[in-house]
Amino acid sequence: MIETRDVVKTHGKTTVLHAVSVQIPEQQLTAIIGPNGAGKSTLLSMVSRLAPMTAGTATVGGLDVANTASDALAKVMAILRQDNQSALRLTVRDLVGFGRFPHSKGRMTAEDVRHVDEALDFLQLNALADRYLDELSGGQRQRAYIAMVLCQDTPYILLDEPLNNLDMAHAASMMKLLRRMVQERGKTVVVVLHDINFASCYADHIIAMKDGHVAYEGGPLLVVRDEVLSALYGMDVTVHEIQGQRLCHYFA
Repeated sequence: MIETRDVVKTHGKTTVLHAVSVQIPEQQLTAIIGPNGAGKSTLLSMVSRLAPMTAGTATVGGLDVANTASDALAKVMAILRQDNQSALRLTVRDLVGFGRFPHSKGRMTAEDVRHVDEALDFLQLNALADRYLDELSGGQRQRAYIAMVLCQDTPYILLDEPLNNLDMAHAASMMKLLRRMVQERGKTVVVVLHDINFASCYADHIIAMKDGHVAYEGGPLLVVRDEVLSALYGMDVTVHEIQGQRLCHYFA
């Protein structure tokens, strides 16, 4: 389980997170939603140790992220940031192989190669394995980075806005892949999303944040409701049920 207790983050005199305490369930897909500036990415960065907490604690699989050695933490948790770009000219296979570094320390074994091949296959990247990243479309490149994270073979996967710059078809395909990671690989996936409908249709658990606080938390049936989303985003939101899914219509 991923758990935070009273996590606070301040920048000077500005408090970005206010004593945030959450318990993220095992082997489920959890979506973190909320308006801009709500603290979504900040919370994810605290959990993943990309930035230090001002106060509070965060644990992943029972490990205190502030005090656990980096190599030990990298075998438990993989993180994909928003700015996942490389200045190096890499092939897809090379990039995915970076996910094995916590295990291989740069000396790839047959076991590491097997994980690379499995990740390429899972993300349907075999035909692109020897292509360079700068030769790919945005959607293909994003799948390559997800394959790198999967190749790290950790039980916990944290993704910060992985649907950025993806069209509807690629975004839907990405969410289906994340669901497969949960259902077929038993991963615990946490994803920051701006699209409420993707959170509603694909997430098991939703954390809704506003102004550095957890405003609402629970399954889609509890969170994806007119009154909840209208209050969260400060605008009129109407939820319709279509083919068993709760979908949002919003207007100013």
